[in-house]
Parts: sequence; C-alpha cells; structure tokens
Amino acid sequence: MNGPEIHVQVAPGLGLFVAPARRQGATALTTDGVSTLGHAVESLGIPLTEVGALVVDGQEVPVSYVPAAGEHVTVHEVERPQSVPGAPLRFLLDVHLGTLARRLRLLGVDTAYESTDIGDPALAARSAAEQRVMLSRDRGLLRRRELWAGAYVYSTRPEEQLRDILGRFAPELRPWTRCTACNGLLREATKDEVADQLKHGTHRSYDVFAQCAECGRAYWKGAHHDQLEAIVERALAESADRG
Repeated sequence: MNGPEIHVQVAPGLGLFVAPARRQGATALTTDGVSTLGHAVESLGIPLTEVGALVVDGQEVPVSYVPAAGEHVTVHEVERPQSVPGAPLRFLLDVHLGTLARRLRLLGVDTAYESTDIGDPALAARSAAEQRVMLSRDRGLLRRRELWAGAYVYSTRPEEQLRDILGRFAPELRPWTRCTACNGLLREATKDEVADQLKHGTHRSYDVFAQCAECGRAYWKGAHHDQLEAIVERALAESADRG
C-alpha cells in the first residue's frame, strides 16, 4: 500500500542529483509514512552532505522529521561558507582526486589522500577516525553514515574543483608550507641537507630549499614554479574577494 504523498521542491543547485522531471517546481513523492525526511531526500538521489535547510510548509525541520501527507518540502543547498564544527578543518580525498589533493596541499591545507582504491568502508572509517571532511564524486560513499563529514566535488576540472572547495569551506591558506606528495609540513633546509636529491644543474643554480619533515622530499623554485605561483596567487586573490 502506498503511503502519504508529499510535495518536494529541490534547489536548482541540487538538480544534477535528481531525475529531470523533478528539477522544476514541486513534484509529488510517495513516502512510507514512517521514514524520515532525510531518507526521503536521499531516495531522490541527493546526498545529505549537499543539503542545507529542509523547510516543511514554511518551517525548518531536522532530517529526522517524519513528513505527513500533503506537506510541501523545500530542499535547500548548504550555505557557504560551510562550517564544520568540532574539529580543525581538514580533508580526505579519494583516489580520483589526486590533482585537487596536491593543489590543496600547495596552499597549505591539511589534505589526506588515498592514492589507491581502499574501498568506501575504509575511507568512511578514516574520515571518522581522523575527523576529516570526505571529498568525493562518489555519491554512494557520501551517503555512508559513519562519515565525519563530506562534500560532493561537482566539477571534473581541477581548477574548478579547487575554486569550489575553497569557496565552500573557506579554509585558512598557508601556501608553501606542506609537502604536495605526502601532506607533511615543510621546513627550511640547506643545500647540503638535500644534496642527494639534486642534479648537477639544480645544485649549481639554486640556493634556497625546503624539505618535508615527514618524507624528506626536497623543494626549490624549479622550472614549474611559475605555474604553481599562478595557482597560489589566484587562490589568495579569490579568498580575499570572498572575505
């Protein structure tokens, strides 16, 4: 037997998660009469990580609310910047977001990254254990209850991904302070300390170095520095504009 029918209107920014017929105006959704509104929203394909206020007949309600027949529900997007209470802001990225991970680290944002596919349960468990915001394009992963927090990465282009995440969470930026390979903190290093990692031309041409305190990798202003500097300057400028 069908349960109560409610009317759901989804914010435009969440339209990609739902069937085309549900992207314009309020549409009918049949519920079972006992499940929560959060469950009903997820049944449409929307991860709760992307949901802001849930408004029923003009009143904001929690995801645990059980909707009744005839009620009108509006599903809003998360507000930006989004706060994540209870822990310093730090991220965990899945295997498909390596470039985004390196760019966040370049900006000094604490970013863990799994370079192999360890599976959704393990990723969710690490998110919870380390209190990291899980970033992914995997909607199934973002629906796992054990996640500490999560966010869907909307674009497939690294520059747009970075802009989106920085705009959504507004993390503190401290460029050139983290290892892009392992996320460890960098420290100043002498040429002698990193000499074993330098080719002859580099040894002759550069005098200022940094080294990762975790993995030992050496850094200097090499051939690709201008490209990296452009990423940093753009991120800092956009952050200042938002502030």
